Formats: sequence, C-alpha cells, structure tokens
Amino acid sequence: MYVPGHFEETSVEVMQALIGRQPLGTLVAMTPRGLEASHIPFLIDNETSPSASYGTLRCHLARANPLWRDLAPGAQVLAIFQGAESYISPSWYASKRDHGKVVPTWNYVTVHAYGTPRVIHDADWLRALVAGLTDRHEAGRTDRWQLGDAPADYVDKMLNAIVGVEIPVTRMVGSWKLSQNRSAADRAGVVAGLEQEGATEAQDMVALIRRTL
Repeated sequence: MYVPGHFEETSVEVMQALIGRQPLGTLVAMTPRGLEASHIPFLIDNETSPSASYGTLRCHLARANPLWRDLAPGAQVLAIFQGAESYISPSWYASKRDHGKVVPTWNYVTVHAYGTPRVIHDADWLRALVAGLTDRHEAGRTDRWQLGDAPADYVDKMLNAIVGVEIPVTRMVGSWKLSQNRSAADRAGVVAGLEQEGATEAQDMVALIRRTL
C-alpha cells in the first residue's frame, strides 16, 4: 500500500485498536486460480512476540470455501481492515476562496496486516474462537446470545463445517488520511463541512480529524 509519510500511522496500539473496532476484514491470498479474497470477522490477540510482531489474527472459513485448501505452505496472506471514510469536497477548504487551486479527495483510515497463516481443524480451538467472536459482539446486549444457548449437537455440526485460520502478524501498515496535508484553516473547513452533513460516517471522520488539529 502506498502511504505518504504525513498519512502513515506507526503506532501498533492504534492499528490494533482499529481492527478491534472494525473486525470485518478482507483476507487476500494468492491461489492456483490467482488472487482470491474472503470477507471474514477476525479476532485480534494484541500480545506481540518475535514471531508475531504485531499480534495474532484469528478467524474461520467455511470448510466449503476452497481458499483454505489453496493457501500455499509458507506463503504470506494480506488482511485488510477499513475504518472511517468520507468524501471531502473542495468547497469546504478556506483556500478555495483564496486561490481556487483545490480538488476533491477522499479521507480514510485503513490497516493492512501481513503474515503466514496456519489452518486449524482442532474442535476445541474452533469452539473457543466461535465463543470468543460471539462474546465480543454480543457484549452489552440485554438479550445476549451465547454458544451454549444452541443444542450441543447442532453446535458440533456447525463446527464441523468450518476450519480455523491463525495469522501471526509480522508486518502491519496503517494509513490515516485525515487532511494532514492541508492547512489548519482547510482542515477546520473540512470538519465544519462534515458536521453539516450529519451522517454517522461523517461524524466518525470528524472525530479523527479533530485529533490532528
């Protein structure tokens, strides 16, 4: 991923936090059929080690999905996570009134995580993963669903239909494109323009830009 220096995010904690907030990732791998991608919710273990410099990603694929069979031994995969994003109108820039030399752009935050995956069939590992994913996303709900709410034989059947994937992350690249290349006045104009739009996605971007002002 091309990342100009003023947009680069280098904090491991910040990048891991984005994955925690936006866990639906795109897993990309080279296969005998060419590049393939699957969209999957991940869990991230933030603990780092020499073999997992940026933590460890865990997910599962449908057993019927050929992607896991096509993962070449020792080959890297890429997991992409997308955070807030917004179109930025040049009409919001203070510099539009000064000289008019402005064009539209798009602000976004994203993380690319790289590592060599291993495929896991162990039933206990898969059960722990599914329980962890469920607990993560059911947390805070008044009618919280837990894995034990389903009949045991049904859960066993569902677990037999998936395979696990664990990716020790050895490289992580973050791009936080938040108008840092514009003047403070232009960035303030972007904040005002996004606030006027009022969309939830726009407000998420506003919060990120405010941290850079």
